[in-house]
Amino acid sequence: MSRSRAIEWLARGLAILGGLVLVTITVLTVVSITGRAFVRYGLGPIPGDFELVEALTAFAVFSFLPWCQLRGAHATVDVFTSFFPDGVNRFINLVTEILMTIVITLIAWRLWHGMLDKMRYNETTFILQFPVWWGFAAAMVAVVAGVIVSFYMTYVRFNEFVRGEGEITSSQEGHS
Repeated sequence: MSRSRAIEWLARGLAILGGLVLVTITVLTVVSITGRAFVRYGLGPIPGDFELVEALTAFAVFSFLPWCQLRGAHATVDVFTSFFPDGVNRFINLVTEILMTIVITLIAWRLWHGMLDKMRYNETTFILQFPVWWGFAAAMVAVVAGVIVSFYMTYVRFNEFVRGEGEITSSQEGHS
C-alpha cells in the first residue's frame, strides 16, 4: 500500500467511524429524550446520557479533522487569491498547510497534557463514574491521526510548490 493510500485510508476510516459515532449520539439522545417524555409510564432517561454525549462528541469532532485536512476542505476565502499567479497560490497553500500543521500539533499537545491531568487526579464522571480521561484518549487517537495527515499534506504542498504543479487552491476541488 502506498503512503498516500495509507493516509487516505486512515483519514477516510476515521471519518466514517466519526459518522457512526454521531449516529450513535443521535440515537442515544432520541432514546433518552423519549424516555424523559414517558417517565409517568415507567420509562426514563438513559443514566449518564450527558456524560456519554460529551465524551463521544469529543471523539467525533476530532475524527473528521484528518479527512478535512486531506481534502483541503477547511473554510477558505479566495476573493483575492483567485487573481494571483499559480506560483503565488501554491506558496499560499504551503504556508496555510504549515500553519494548520502547527495548530493541529498544538491542539494535540495540549489535549495530551489535559488527558494526563485527568489521569493524575483520577477524575470521573458524576453519574456513570467512568474516568474522564477515556474521552480525552479517544479524542487523542483522532487528533494524532490529524497530525499525521497534516504533516503529510505539508509534504505534498511543499512538493507541489517546488515542482510548480498540482492543485492550485483547495476550493477548486469542490467544483470539479
